[in-house]
Amino acid sequence: MAEADIPECITEHERILQEIESTDTACVGPTLRSIYDDQPNAHKRFMEKLDTRIRNHDREIEKMCNFHHQGFVDAITELLKVRADAEKLMGQVTDTNRRLQEAGKEVTAQTEEVIRCRIQQRNMATTVEKLQLCIPVLEMYSKLKEQLTSKRYYAALKTMEQLEKVYIPRVSQYRFCQIMAENLPKLREEIKDVSMSDLKDFLESIRKHSDKVGETAIRQAQQHRTFISTVAKQAGLDHYTKPVFSLNGRAHSHTPNGLLMDDGAGDEEDADDEILTAQDLVDFSPVYRCLHIYTVLGDRETFENYYRKQRKKQARLVLQPQANMHETVEGYRRYFNQIVGFFVVEDHVLHATQGLVTRAFTDELWNMALSKIIAVLRTHSSYCDDPDLVLELKNLIVIFADTLQGYGFPVSRLFDLLFEVRDQYNETLLKKWALVFREIFETDNYSPIPVETEEEYKVVVSRFPFHDAEIEKQSFPKKLPMSQSVPQIYSQVKEFIYASLKFSESLHRSSTEIDDMLRKSTNLLLTRTLSSCLQNLIKKPHIGLTELVQIIINTTHLEQACRYLEEFITNITNVSPETVHTTRLYGLSTFKDARHAAEGEIYTKLNQKIDEFIQLADYEWCMAESDGRASGYLMDLINFLRSTFQVFTHLPKNNNDHASMSGKVAQTACMSACKHLSTSLMQMLLDSELKQISMGAIQQFNLDVMQCELFASSEPVPGFQGDTLQLAFIDLRQLLDLFMVWDWSTYLADYGQPNSKYLRVNPATALALLEKMKDTSKKNNIFSQFRKNDRDKQKLVETVVKQLRSLVNGMSS
Repeated sequence: MAEADIPECITEHERILQEIESTDTACVGPTLRSIYDDQPNAHKRFMEKLDTRIRNHDREIEKMCNFHHQGFVDAITELLKVRADAEKLMGQVTDTNRRLQEAGKEVTAQTEEVIRCRIQQRNMATTVEKLQLCIPVLEMYSKLKEQLTSKRYYAALKTMEQLEKVYIPRVSQYRFCQIMAENLPKLREEIKDVSMSDLKDFLESIRKHSDKVGETAIRQAQQHRTFISTVAKQAGLDHYTKPVFSLNGRAHSHTPNGLLMDDGAGDEEDADDEILTAQDLVDFSPVYRCLHIYTVLGDRETFENYYRKQRKKQARLVLQPQANMHETVEGYRRYFNQIVGFFVVEDHVLHATQGLVTRAFTDELWNMALSKIIAVLRTHSSYCDDPDLVLELKNLIVIFADTLQGYGFPVSRLFDLLFEVRDQYNETLLKKWALVFREIFETDNYSPIPVETEEEYKVVVSRFPFHDAEIEKQSFPKKLPMSQSVPQIYSQVKEFIYASLKFSESLHRSSTEIDDMLRKSTNLLLTRTLSSCLQNLIKKPHIGLTELVQIIINTTHLEQACRYLEEFITNITNVSPETVHTTRLYGLSTFKDARHAAEGEIYTKLNQKIDEFIQLADYEWCMAESDGRASGYLMDLINFLRSTFQVFTHLPKNNNDHASMSGKVAQTACMSACKHLSTSLMQMLLDSELKQISMGAIQQFNLDVMQCELFASSEPVPGFQGDTLQLAFIDLRQLLDLFMVWDWSTYLADYGQPNSKYLRVNPATALALLEKMKDTSKKNNIFSQFRKNDRDKQKLVETVVKQLRSLVNGMSS
C-alpha cells in the first residue's frame, strides 16, 4: 500500500515544483502549505525532490556558462582595448563641458533673470485681473458700510443683495469674500434690529403725540362744522353735510393712495394759527422704512403681526380712562383727543401703506374701542352731578363722533349713547331744579304779591301769564292773588326747557323728536321734581293753614299757566300741538295732586290744632254742679276756628269753577273740624281711664257741646244747607239729652225704631257712661239721695244697666 502511494506522491511533488517555478513568489505560500497538509514525512520527500531539481538546474547553468564563456572572454578583451580611448574622450568631454559652462554662465544668469521677470509679469497680470474682480466687491462693501452708517437700511439691503448674487460669486475663492458672505446675514439681523428699534421709537412717538393729533383733528372738525352751519343758515338749509377732514385746516379729498390732499391753496391769514399736519406732528418714515426692510427680507408677515399687536396694546392703553376723568371737562377732552389721534394715525397708515393695516383690522380696533368707549362714558357720566359738565360731555361726544365719522368710522352707537347721556343730563337738571324750587319755596312769604305801580304790574305779568279783568280794573296799589313763588316757578320751568333744549342741539334730530324730548323732560320736571317739592313743602311742620291756603291759590294759577308752557315749547320747536304723536304736558294733574295734598294737610292741621285745644281741657268730673258757662279751652277753640275759616275767603273766586272749589274746600274743612271735635269730645267722655262722672260734669259738658252747636249754626263757612253742620254733634247731643232728661224708658222702648228720639245713641256708649255715673253714686255723689229716699229708683238704674247689657250682647251676637 505504501509502495503504491510513492509514485503518486512523486507526481504531486513534480506538480508543486513546476507551480513554484512558474508562479510569482508571493503566491508560493499556499503551495508550500499544501506540502505540509499531505501525508506525514511528505515534506522530507519533497525536500529530496527539490534538492534533486536544484542540482539538475545547476548542471544546466554550468552547461550554458561553458557554452558562452569564450564569447564573454572575447568581449572583455575588446572592452579593455577601448578603455584607453574612452578615458581620453572623457577628458575631452569634461574639458569641453567646463569651457561651455564658463562660457554660458552669464547667459544662464540673464536667462534666469528673464524667467524671473516673466514670472513677475505673469503674476502681476494675474493680480491685476483678480484685483479688477475684487475691487467692485470691496467698493460695494464699502458702500454698504456707508449706507449702514447713514441709516439707509433699505439701500443697504439692496447692496447686500447685489453683493450676494453678482459680486461675491465672482471671487468666492478668496477668504475675505467668505468673511463678507458670513457677515451679510449678521448685518441683515442688525438692520432688522435697528429698524425694529426705530419702529418702537415711532410707536412711542405716536403714543405721545396722539393727544396733539386728536386735538388738531377735532379742531379741524369743529371749524368745518361751523362753516357748514353758517353756509346752511345762509342758504336756508336744514340738513347737515357729513364732513371730510384733514389735519391741515383746509378742505380736502382722498387721493387714490388714501392720503389727503388740499382742494385749495389759500394762504393762512396768520402763521401762528396754522394747523399742523399729521406728518408734522409724527414722523412716519420709521414705519415705512421698517415695512420695506421686512418686505425685502421676506419677513413682512412678522412685521405686520408685531405692528398690529403693539397697536392693539396701545389702543387698550388709550382707551383706559383716568380715575377722576368725570370731574372736569378737560379729562373727557384729553380722553377723546387721544382716541381720535390714535385712529387718525391708523387711518393714515392704512392709506399710506399697502397691507400693513387693513380695513378689517381698523374696523376690529374701532369696534373694540367703541365698546370700551361706550362702557367708560356710561360709567363716568353716571358720576356727573353737574348738568353743565354733562352738556359739555355731550358736545365733546358729538364732535368726537363727527370727527371720526369723517374718517369713515361708524358712529351710530355713539349717537345712541347720547340718548342715555340725555337721560343722565335730565336727571342732573332735575336735581339742580329741585334745589332751585326748594330755595324758591323757602324764600317765599306765602302772601299775595303787592303791586304799587303799573310798571311793577307789567314786570310781574311779563314773567307770568296772569290775566284777571277784575284785578286789572282795580286802582293801584293792589295785590295779585298768587305769591312771589308763582312767577319764579314759571320762569324756572322755562329756563329748564331752554337747558333741556341745549342738549338737543347738534344731534341731527328732527323737530318732532326734539319737541318730544322737550315735552317728556318737562313732564318729568312737573310730575316728579316740582310735585315732590310741593308735597315736601306741604308736609313741612312750619307751614301753617295760611300758607297752605296760599299754596292752593298758587297751584291753581300754575295749573292755568300750563297751556302757556305748551305754547312756549311749540314756538321753540315749530311742531304743531295737533300732531298725532305730540306728548301733552302733565302739569294739570301735578298741580291738582298738590292742591289735594294741601287740602288734606289743611284738614290734618285743623284736627291737630283741635287736639291741642282738647288737651287743655281740665274737667272736674266729680263736680256737683256746672259753672253755668262754657269751658275756657272750648271758647278759645271756637274763636280759633272762626278766625281760621276767615282765611278761606282768600281762596280764588275769579271764576265759577274756582269759587265752587274754594267753597268746597272751606266746607270740607269746617265739616271735618266739627266732626273731629265731636269725636274728640265723645272719646273724652268714654275714656277708659275716666272711672267716675257726676251729673254736674255732664251738665258742664252739655254747656260746652251747646257752644259747639251754636258755632255750627252760626254758618262759619257759607254754603251749608240747613243744619247740616250741626249734625256733626248729633251723637253727642242725643247722648247728653238722654242723660240730662233721664229718659231711659223712651230710649229702651223706641230702640231700633227708625224714628226713635235717641236713634244715634249706641247701647254700648250709653252703658259705658251709665257705668261711670253708677260708680259715682256708690260714693255718695249724685245717687246718694236716691239710696236714702227712693230705693226703687236705684233698682231702676240697675234694671236699665241690665237691659243695656242685653242690648249690647244682642248686638255682639
